[in-house]
Amino acid sequence: MSKTIAFINQKGGTGKTTSTVNIGAGLSRLKQKTLVMDLDPQANLTYHLGIKAHELKTSISEVIEGKAGIEEAILERNGPDVIPSTLTLADTEARIFNVTGREHLLKGVLAGLKRPYAFILIDCPPSLGVLTLNALVASREVYIPLEVQALPLQGLRAIRDIVDVARERLNPGLKITGIIATKYDRRRNLNREVLETLKEHFGELIFRTVIRETVRLAEAPSYGQDIFSYAPRSYGAEDYLSLCKEILQRNRR
Repeated sequence: MSKTIAFINQKGGTGKTTSTVNIGAGLSRLKQKTLVMDLDPQANLTYHLGIKAHELKTSISEVIEGKAGIEEAILERNGPDVIPSTLTLADTEARIFNVTGREHLLKGVLAGLKRPYAFILIDCPPSLGVLTLNALVASREVYIPLEVQALPLQGLRAIRDIVDVARERLNPGLKITGIIATKYDRRRNLNREVLETLKEHFGELIFRTVIRETVRLAEAPSYGQDIFSYAPRSYGAEDYLSLCKEILQRNRR
């Protein structure tokens, strides 16, 4: 049975898409069959992987609207498989807003998957609208990538609130199972203080592995590559592979 994980944060620039891409790539390197899905109308994950959205015949938009099956939208690649997005997803979100049961559309779509994925990772938009709700209904777990540059507790509370609402009203099994500290620089006092504060408040939800700030992670999308393909000996590759091993350890527990 697939483990479906939604990556959410309503704030942009936290490393959400970077984490979805590179955890997907890392899990694939660890022999886990993985699917990454771009559920963001900005299509950042799609562009990050060098996929040309304007050349796509099928994306997540057509699948959600029932114009295509989910298998038609899957791109097989050297690494995780991908369901891409395009800018038309914003129009899709508007069209489904008044549809009965709109929060369950993605869950119904995923039920049509025939391939045996170990992990399905969903990159959500930086907002808490109907697309994010679809991801929360379709998932069992939530990961929150969190920049440790400034104290983010207020934003975390907002995310916890929306997850609580989704769990109470739509998906009783949903839970936040991981917080990923990103853009970390141990030389900065603020970074160390924020990380310690997060550990005090959230305990084991914080992954032991932190993602260090490195220019290689910022450069990789420009080349349409994950960090393992672009800079396999970088801190970014080392950190994300370590994080993937930690995810698998948690999964076994």
